[in-house]
Amino acid sequence: MSTKEKAAASEAGKSNFSSIFPVIAIPVIFVVAILLYNFVMGDPANFQGGNTENHPLKGNILGTIYKGGVIVPILMSFLLMVLVFSIERFLTISAANGKGSVEGFVRKIKSLLASNNIKEAKKVCDDQKGSVASVIKAALVKYDELANDTHLSKDQKIVSLQQEIEDATSLELPMLEKNLTIISTLASVSTLVALLGTVIGMIKSFMAMSNAGAPDASALATGISEALINTAIGIGTSAVSIIAYNFFTSKIDTLTYSIDEAGMSITQNFSSQHK
Repeated sequence: MSTKEKAAASEAGKSNFSSIFPVIAIPVIFVVAILLYNFVMGDPANFQGGNTENHPLKGNILGTIYKGGVIVPILMSFLLMVLVFSIERFLTISAANGKGSVEGFVRKIKSLLASNNIKEAKKVCDDQKGSVASVIKAALVKYDELANDTHLSKDQKIVSLQQEIEDATSLELPMLEKNLTIISTLASVSTLVALLGTVIGMIKSFMAMSNAGAPDASALATGISEALINTAIGIGTSAVSIIAYNFFTSKIDTLTYSIDEAGMSITQNFSSQHK
């Protein structure tokens, strides 16, 4: 099996895991959120008289959140999803960075290319590992093949080398971007679902007031505060999602820039060293 075929098989395995992970994680997270809502936040010990129908004990945060209503476990599952997928992306992108500094690795590759030490550059790629190293290793292997090819013209060799870099990059980058769509979607959906929960809570509060007959400012204030629990959780989830999404996209952009920089150096070196 060639280096390119091995890389493709490896990336296929990583991609399959990234595709299966959400299918398993999302239902599990949703079940966990429901269990937390019913048995931790809904523990009778959090409420006056040991009854969940009563108001939460003074200063009891878990009981207060429970009173936010049935939308709360959905929002909790969203928050847990953001945290779980952020951890998954962090581990994946950290592995893609390989060992040590990517910037230092690219500088070393450029230095070795300047001295035309392709063999040592390949060894550095093997030591570094990671996505950038995989792309550069594939390009260097192609570099050697084209250097010994007497059938292609110089322009054809350069085009072939550039194509190899693009193909290797296309195998790596999609794996890094997997599941980021879920995080970005949760950033907007959590806010909308939170608003829905707040509106439902407000409706229930005013309906209870109308059924009671006499206005009760204390009961109304309690009902509104419970309804706003949804807004608080939703906005918090959205904020975490946006921060996580921007953080990971910036990391991926840095890796992409490093690949482009090293790929350009390889192409320029080949152009200057070979006819």
